[in-house]
Amino acid sequence: MLPRKEFEGVLLVDKPTEHTSHDVVARLRRKLNMRRIGHAGTLDPAATGLMILLIGKATRISQYLISLDKEYEGTIELGKVTDSQDAEGEVLETRPVPPLTEEEVRAVFTGFLGDQYQMPPMFSAIKIGGVPLYKNARKGIEIVREPRFIRIMSFELLRFAPPQLDFRLRCTKGTYVRTIAHDLGQKLGCGGHLSALRRTATDKFHLSQALTLDQIEALSIPEIERRLIPVYEAAPGVAL
Repeated sequence: MLPRKEFEGVLLVDKPTEHTSHDVVARLRRKLNMRRIGHAGTLDPAATGLMILLIGKATRISQYLISLDKEYEGTIELGKVTDSQDAEGEVLETRPVPPLTEEEVRAVFTGFLGDQYQMPPMFSAIKIGGVPLYKNARKGIEIVREPRFIRIMSFELLRFAPPQLDFRLRCTKGTYVRTIAHDLGQKLGCGGHLSALRRTATDKFHLSQALTLDQIEALSIPEIERRLIPVYEAAPGVAL
């Protein structure tokens, strides 16, 4: 069914696992029969959760929405270090997990709060010399890279069940959560990696407002249009 007109607005989607951010956009383009659809921030294929889809002229507010703070929930697995810092990578090292207490772990979590510089991982899409870092990483080539300024506003331990730690993290844009998981493992003396990640919020936009791709594809075009957040609500004061 073709849309009655070119419409615009923001649609919140709950990204499923093993879908790339491009896959999500492609499925929505097919559903709406529109090409002018973008997003305000990617998620790794294995990650799930909130993606902000931009329809029509709303693509013009992409940079504003990308700059907003993010919230995540996830799981860190201690004792295994991977080359990608997450569960998708090759295990480089396995170490025993020491008899940690919950209080000790919470204290290390607290040490991550505040302003800091973070070294981007080699397995990332950042381009240096026009080449994404992950392409060099796959060849075993280490590239010199500059640390990036980030801020961690909150880092909570939700479940203490070594070797697994469930957490909630609120941070600025550009923060690599898997690098935090890796660094946490190093500070605890046993190594670790990010084994699961779900984006739960971007500023005022929350996962509870989102629909799954299957739910969206089951709706009629007018029903989808009614769910769009107007640009003036999504980005007050930002002119198209």
